[in-house]
Order: sequence, then structure tokens, then C-alpha cells
Amino acid sequence: MSSGRIQQALLAWYGDNARDLPWRRSRDPYRVWLSEVMLQQTRVETVLPYYERWLERLPTVAALAAADEETVLRLWQGLGYYRRARNLHRAARAIVEERGGRWPASAAEWRQLPGVGRYTAGAIASITRGEPAAVVDGNVKRVLARLFLIDEPVDDAATLRRLWLLAESLVPAAAPGDFNQALMELGARICRPRRPRCDLCPLRPDCRGRRAGVAESLPRRRRRRPIPHRQEVAALVVRGGRYLLGRRPPGLLGGLWEFPGGPVAEGESPPQALARALVERLGIEVDVGPRLAAVDHAYSHLKVTVALYRCRLTGGELRPAYHTAARWLRRRQLGDLPLPRVTRKLARHLAA
Repeated sequence: MSSGRIQQALLAWYGDNARDLPWRRSRDPYRVWLSEVMLQQTRVETVLPYYERWLERLPTVAALAAADEETVLRLWQGLGYYRRARNLHRAARAIVEERGGRWPASAAEWRQLPGVGRYTAGAIASITRGEPAAVVDGNVKRVLARLFLIDEPVDDAATLRRLWLLAESLVPAAAPGDFNQALMELGARICRPRRPRCDLCPLRPDCRGRRAGVAESLPRRRRRRPIPHRQEVAALVVRGGRYLLGRRPPGLLGGLWEFPGGPVAEGESPPQALARALVERLGIEVDVGPRLAAVDHAYSHLKVTVALYRCRLTGGELRPAYHTAARWLRRRQLGDLPLPRVTRKLARHLAA
């Protein structure tokens, strides 16, 4: 199995089968960078409308740098992993304000920006500047594990180092960007997690995993710990036809607006937990009324069930302590703010 043969076969396949995607029509670093960040842990079909809307509103890195965080989060709403959007924003400001609008000239320079790791830097540098920098994402891990019959868990540090070395040995000096995109495209469309289409794979003759009959069982991963589950409560506090929302502090979902509430502590009933949370977090006292809805939601590290209760304001003074701000909004105004997915789920149960 020679690297030259792999390069030739993969580039020929890509030339005939590459999808016509908007970010592939340009080598503009801004567009390539945006697409790479959006595509992390997200399917192409999901990203396409977000990518187009983003560029309509923020067509240049200068426009992104000048935007306020709420605009950035609103445009990102629904893609999840909001830290990626905040890092995009921070990096855009670094490019404009600290680098005078000058783009990084290498993968190493890209890695100096907030939120740009080894994979993203390699992808951008190879596509926009022709630097022979390797990439290793989930699709590439799967292709390499099957192609080279790597039986060790790919989430082990030693295995990951080996995968990077293999990727670096394969990336060609000519057309490295096309090669990297071909490798990722192969993993997304042919070397799929389930039911890989080995009959259509250009690397089929060289694939050790296929020859051993274990391709579909690769890559292997360490057994994950069970994801914990938590009960949470949220309040629909109504005043004059308006609902109370709080903006979350920095951290998980930081900067997004939510119906205020919090987790249910051991020994508490949901109404008790909600009344306590509103005093602690917003300084207000409420009479907790009927439950309006309950929704389930999963994060990468936690599963939650959130119950929404209608509440009547009875006392106290609105002084956000946990939240960084609070607003009274009509239902039609909720769409103007960046909301966590769980809040949007709960909002569907409100009266029009």
C-alpha cells in the first residue's frame, strides 16, 4: 500500500464525485474558516442554510468583528456548541484589531487564534494556501482506522498520535486541500459509520479492514460512562402580557436568553426548587402555579428534563444575580433573541 497510490485514487474519485458546496467555490479564508467551524459535529445538510444566512448578515471578517455578541449567537442559534460561535467572534476581532486584517499565513499562525485547533488550522491552510498540512476529524479517523486496520480505541492519546502521523504521511505536496477534502468526503459518503459502501470505495483494494472482514466494526472507542440525568425547572413569569427572560452568564450557553429557573436539589419538590431559584438568581418572589410543559434535552455531557411552570409575581425586586440581565418580552419578541434549544422547545407550548 503506497501513499502515492492512495493519493492518486482518492484525488481521482474526488474529482468525479465532489459535492458542489458553496464554500468549495472560493478560497476566501473567511468562507472556508466559517464552513469548517460550522461543520464540526454537524451534518452538511444542516449547515447549508446557516452558512448562507450568516454570510448575508456578516459577509466579511470585518463585519463579524464589528457585530455584537447577541447578533452572532442569534445567527448561530440551532447549531449548538455556542462556544464555537463566540470563538469565531473573538478570532475575527483579533484578526481585525490585532493583525490589521491580515490573515494567518500558515497552519501554525491559524492555531494562535481563539478556537482554532490542529484540525481546523490544517484544513484552512491546506485549502486556502496549498500548505501540505494534515487533517484528522471524525471522518478521517474512521477512514484511516479501516484502511490501516487500527484496532486500538481512536480516543486513546497514543492512537490519535498514530492517526495524525498517518495523515501527515499521506497528504501530498500538490493539491493538499483537495486531498484533505477528499478524505473527509469519503468518510461522510462512502466509508460511513454504518453500512459502509465498500463497493464504491476507491481505496477498496488497499483497505486492510475490508480484507479482514471487520471494517464496519472500526473504529473502536473506549466504553463511555453513562451520561447523568438532571431534573430542572423553569418559570413562565407573566406581567402585563410579557414574559420574564434572563441572559445566562459566561459558561454553558453563556449569553443566551432563557426562562429563569434551575436544577431541582435533592429533597426539593419542583415548585420549591423554582421558588428558591428565582429568589437566589433574580431577587423575585413568586407563587408557583400549574405545570405547563416538560421537555427532555441532551447535551454532550448531561441529559435534562425541564418542567415549565406558570408563576405569579408576588414580591421582591428584580435584581439579576446569576443572570447578567433580565427582560420582559412579548411572545413575538422571543424570536429576536438567541435562545437555547430547550427554551425554544418550551416556548412552543405558550399560547399565541
